[in-house]
Amino acid sequence: MSAGVHNIKAEKGATFSQTFTWKINSNAVNLTSYTARMKVRDPKRAPSVNQILSLTSAAGGGITLGGSAGTIVVTIAATTMDNIVAGKYVYDLELEASNGTVTRLLKGSFTVYDEVTY
Repeated sequence: MSAGVHNIKAEKGATFSQTFTWKINSNAVNLTSYTARMKVRDPKRAPSVNQILSLTSAAGGGITLGGSAGTIVVTIAATTMDNIVAGKYVYDLELEASNGTVTRLLKGSFTVYDEVTY
């Protein structure tokens, strides 16, 4: 399965929250035994310094998995978003099953727009 493409638009200084649902043949995938990770990177910088953001499904990691509902909630605090320079980045979201199988579920651009009120 190829990763789906979903381009994300986020606002600097504002809380970001987006919910995705993983379905196969219109049926939600049970994510109870899965972990998730998401990275945002700057493709214009060297790999050793291009990471902008790293999220996981570990407690407080920014990703919440919804078990049998198949939902994946990505939340980034306003304070974290405030520290990201406005610009266009890339991201991907991966899910790992308890047996070690990794599925790259989503990929795309992650654009952060500057704020005017701060």
